[in-house]
Amino acid sequence: MRSTIGGILLILVCFFATGNAGAQVMPKPGDSTKKVHDYTPPPKIKGPKPIRHEMSGGFRLNTDGWGIYTDIGKVKTKDMRHSDMFHNVRLIQIEFDEKKDPREIKSYSTQGSGTSTYIFGKINNFYTLKLGWGLRKLIAGKPDPGSVSIHWANSGGLALGLLKPYYLNTVSDPGAIKYKDNEVDFLNQGAIEGSAGFMKGINEITFIPGLHFKSALHFDFSTNRKNVIGVEAGFDAEYYSTAVQLMANESATNYFFNLFVAAQFGRRW
Repeated sequence: MRSTIGGILLILVCFFATGNAGAQVMPKPGDSTKKVHDYTPPPKIKGPKPIRHEMSGGFRLNTDGWGIYTDIGKVKTKDMRHSDMFHNVRLIQIEFDEKKDPREIKSYSTQGSGTSTYIFGKINNFYTLKLGWGLRKLIAGKPDPGSVSIHWANSGGLALGLLKPYYLNTVSDPGAIKYKDNEVDFLNQGAIEGSAGFMKGINEITFIPGLHFKSALHFDFSTNRKNVIGVEAGFDAEYYSTAVQLMANESATNYFFNLFVAAQFGRRW
């Protein structure tokens, strides 16, 4: 009898022990335990967009005249995160110049009804339109805002010369004359009334193809990464297929060489 009662008690103890163990593994309603795969990383903070393009223009003073130009640039670098350093900028350049002989001197005439100016001995106006391709590379300085960086810029390409005869009004001829029409009166200051003006002879422009090469140091003073504020100083060499004569008392030449300084302003993006 006692053994029977002991067996019954053992069975009841095992039953309740099994029930308690099952209750411990069952999750409670509303359990807030987070799973690993539900983790959301914080959003990344975006930096400034890298500079890829540039466009600028300026005015150039040459030892043989003046010019205006524009540069269209594209940043070329393997690491675009540091493209603001402008290590390599591929450039397309468009430039328009007027050539002047260093011996050109403005003269004044009192012939006729009033006073007029002219360039004594000048027989031709010469303008050039140049298209070039080049590279501007950082060689010194820091790219940080507020600092000055120094670059070496080289470019070259095609040139097109525009040669226009220079006309004078004289007391000996009712119409304006050019050097080839009447060399004697053209060089007689006592007979000169003044220049006939820019438009006279514009229909006689002749086009002369050529080549050019330019090398300069470029100083960038911009304090904003998106602005272009610079100064250039260098030299320019040009060759034309036909010899050009600007003054009556000098020989014609196919070659032009000048030193220049330029101011440049523009924008990067």
